[in-house]
Amino acid sequence: MTRRRWIADEVFGDRAALLGEHANHLIRVLRARVGQDFDIATGDSVRRGRIVSITGDRVDFDLGEEIPVIETMQLTLLLAIFKFDRMEWAIEKCTELGVVRIIPVIARRTNSHLASASGKRVERWQRIAQQAAEQSRRSTPPEISEPLKVADAVNLAAALRILLSESESQTQLRDTVKADRTSGGILLAVGPEGGWTEDELKLFERCGWIAASLGNTILRAETAAIAATAVVTSALYSP
Repeated sequence: MTRRRWIADEVFGDRAALLGEHANHLIRVLRARVGQDFDIATGDSVRRGRIVSITGDRVDFDLGEEIPVIETMQLTLLLAIFKFDRMEWAIEKCTELGVVRIIPVIARRTNSHLASASGKRVERWQRIAQQAAEQSRRSTPPEISEPLKVADAVNLAAALRILLSESESQTQLRDTVKADRTSGGILLAVGPEGGWTEDELKLFERCGWIAASLGNTILRAETAAIAATAVVTSALYSP
């Protein structure tokens, strides 16, 4: 049976620990016992860990042999901010699909209340990403950045920068990725509810981004983010 994977809160030599709520889930929900084995991600590797002590809200592990890890694709998702419950779902699923970084973006059509509250949500988004990373057996969670405005986000660098656009009719997302496979990283920008404004589309174009489409249907923001991430993943790893 596949062992559950945990991302350590503390690492010191051949020992590691889970702390606080992280440990409480293992202790109270999963009924952890001394002697149980789990996979423990330590930041630079994944090792087999055996529980040696459970005290209060802390679980300590002895670390054993290293476990091979499949390299994660270098995909950064620029996710325009939308309704928080749906955005959290998108963050969870895109983490499972393998994004290495998620940058919340304040777009023209981002609700002003959501934009002003977004900075206070980053810590919660990070917790959601960590839980999703452990569930999907990743060795590290994606980085969740502080929110950026579109004017700053368009200047981020990568070997391939793609703007998901419902107004694009010629270029399909999968074809764009297959034509430009690269190890230099990919930036994928997904708009808010209502889509990017015309001014934003022109700004991305002036800054050298490639506009691409998922097809003829209009998707919700969270659906578009998940579907686009899945398409890029498939394009990168298919023959």
